[in-house]
Amino acid sequence: MAGEADYVVVGSGINGLVAASLLARRGRKVILLERNDRLGGCIRTEAITEPGFVHDVMATTFVLFTTSPAYALLKDDLAARGLSFADSFYPTGVLLPDGRHAILSRERSENRSRLEALAAGDGAAFGADMDAFAGNAGFVFALLGGALWTRATLKTVGREILRRGPRGLAAFFGESMVNARAHLETTYASEEARALFAPWVLHAGLGPEAAFSGEMVRVIGFALEAAGAPVVKGGAEAILTAFRRLIEDHGGEIRTNADVEAVTRDTKGAANGVRLAGGEAIRARVGVICSLAPDQLYRRLLPEAELPADLARSLKRYRHGKGNMQVHYALSRPPRWPSEELGQVALLHLTPGLDGVSRAVNEAERGLLPAEPTICVGQPAMLDPSRAPDGASILWLQLPETPRRVKGDAAGTIPVPADGRWTPALREAYADRIEAILASHIEDFRDSVLKRVSYAPADLEAMNVNLVGGDPYGGSCGIDQFFLWRPFKTSVNHRTHVPKLYHIGASTHPGPGLGAGSGFALAQTLR
Repeated sequence: MAGEADYVVVGSGINGLVAASLLARRGRKVILLERNDRLGGCIRTEAITEPGFVHDVMATTFVLFTTSPAYALLKDDLAARGLSFADSFYPTGVLLPDGRHAILSRERSENRSRLEALAAGDGAAFGADMDAFAGNAGFVFALLGGALWTRATLKTVGREILRRGPRGLAAFFGESMVNARAHLETTYASEEARALFAPWVLHAGLGPEAAFSGEMVRVIGFALEAAGAPVVKGGAEAILTAFRRLIEDHGGEIRTNADVEAVTRDTKGAANGVRLAGGEAIRARVGVICSLAPDQLYRRLLPEAELPADLARSLKRYRHGKGNMQVHYALSRPPRWPSEELGQVALLHLTPGLDGVSRAVNEAERGLLPAEPTICVGQPAMLDPSRAPDGASILWLQLPETPRRVKGDAAGTIPVPADGRWTPALREAYADRIEAILASHIEDFRDSVLKRVSYAPADLEAMNVNLVGGDPYGGSCGIDQFFLWRPFKTSVNHRTHVPKLYHIGASTHPGPGLGAGSGFALAQTLR
């Protein structure tokens, strides 16, 4: 009946959608609530430039989803409801300022040959690195993809102790803590190979000097080679349509424009539903699941004054990461890169290299607009021609080294507001810097531009309140705020201090991305 369900799910990002889908498939009545006028969280497709051009405003690459256990379970159900993906043989590449470039394919032998041509030994080093990771992949993905405080995880770790020995397991974890700079500089001789992989740590919310970033280089390199960098055919909106149909086909209810203002509790203190802005109450017979940033859950939906002292301290100390900026182009023709094969790369990074990524991260973390940022260039229309009219194209740009509040400009040329807030003028001035870099690489680029639309960190937060300061990763992903300690040092899986209230989303283990790890892990433990 309307207004009552077994589970109420608050927030319709990928984790909320997966949790609701799995519970509904199991026969549970689910009500999914979204405060915005559309589903999806960071999955958002719009015609923001010119008629006929389809843009994924935020998330666009679904490799973490297509390699996830959630997709393995839901693949056929989603395909039956219209979901399909498009991909390229070349998932990623890098282009340096002087025109040198490197490309990663989905074929190991080609990757070895390409890297070996850059420097003797680099191809063999890549092969050995991926082979070594393959031997650890089951263990790594078990830790990254499941609830940690469970008997299953304890058994998994126990098996590894038996296989490796205590000292061998300690060595494995020690090697996993190595940062990306150390890993890349001791693995590859060529600047191009290091530059190929260094930007990918940004997509994990890290920088090249962050602990564990070296392991993320391996994880992402392995996933890209194995599964590519797919986009959803027709735009990412199609995955939302498929999830909506799946949930509703199993008796679930989805409501947008449903702003939850409080979690309600019974006389024993357990969560028993939610109250919407305006006063409507929705009852949850079994539990309430919130896919939200910590502030939204613990300061907005629960009485902050009643939080346990240790939780209040943890919440106060919770750190958000760098902001993000998105820039979208409608083009009259595909970009003319220095090499034709660059036009076949799904996600291309423009960067001066490992040192350039490091410098830009450091500038952004100090509140400066990077002088030479890393530019992630997606080419969705190359993968999926339905994204643009015949003969035309689009570019999807992400700038993951963007300060949430701006203290200055590292290049000293862009005036910054005294209060550090993002304004339309500041956003467009910084977008001009990005466009100048594009124009230095792409022949007659400005002549092909039909329209540009940019989103600063403040714009992204206005679209999704969970992107605090434009942080798309749900909080800093430093090792002290990750794994067992995400979101808080005292966190246990996805439980909260309130019985029957559960917390999922990017701010919880296993962290950000479209892998839906927290939604899947929680749903697997619920009945």
